[in-house]
Amino acid sequence: MNLREKLAANKFVVTVELDPPKTLNIDLILREVNSVGFRKVVDAVNVTDCPLAKLRISPIALSHIIQEKIGLETIFHITCRDRNLLGLQAELLGAFALGVKNILALTGDPPEKGDYVEATGVYDVDSTGLIKIINSLNQGYKYKGGELKGKTDFFIGAAVNPNATDLKKEIARLEEKVAAGANFVQTQPVYERGVLERFLELTAHLSIPKIIGVMPLKSYKMIEYLNRNLPEIFIPPEISGRMRERDIEEGVRIARELISQIRGIREVAGIHLFPLQDMQLVCRLLD
Repeated sequence: MNLREKLAANKFVVTVELDPPKTLNIDLILREVNSVGFRKVVDAVNVTDCPLAKLRISPIALSHIIQEKIGLETIFHITCRDRNLLGLQAELLGAFALGVKNILALTGDPPEKGDYVEATGVYDVDSTGLIKIINSLNQGYKYKGGELKGKTDFFIGAAVNPNATDLKKEIARLEEKVAAGANFVQTQPVYERGVLERFLELTAHLSIPKIIGVMPLKSYKMIEYLNRNLPEIFIPPEISGRMRERDIEEGVRIARELISQIRGIREVAGIHLFPLQDMQLVCRLLD
């Protein structure tokens, strides 16, 4: 069964965030995702698209290599930051030709956050517009154009943040993404059951699968970094207190507790792990 079939069959899935390397050497990543323990517990890996606007290998290329060499299913990220309407469609058609069909549609971090502050952010569309483009290709039509003479078959993912300060506005955006053609949702990391339950309550009318983000904390310094740079990820005081003067072992315990709670919630389709480039951590969390 592929990811789409597993979700349709209500099988609890595990997806894992994978950042492509900053160099041309992909041997370590291939070894890590091909380990017996990793393959046993993971259904698909998300391959990111130059996160934080920092240069990395193409997610489409790496996704294709992982699927061809390892046989592990991938979800490639594509952002609106770097490509105009023509480039987005060309990339999508190329990905489909390479057999990479699971996709997470994102607006993308602005260039001024990354390696090339002088680079131009394109943003012809946002993530909702990108989903419309992908869905149009799935229907056999170019975006605002003629027939494609064929159809793609992308399984379209959308991102959402259950921690958003204005949660109703965030859910309204998610509703637009679902109306545009999104097939499943992956969330930002959640650290509190109450946050998750409120999100699920407010999205109960959206019947697409919801895969919930879990990111193990490695130290209290990591919490301070997240608070400074990623305030959209809410870490409750109780969790911060537990991590004070503790290390990754406490972070693993907290993540395991969260995973256990999430598995018991009927409305959840799976978990999305953010191992922060430590693929061995995935097996520790799910052992």
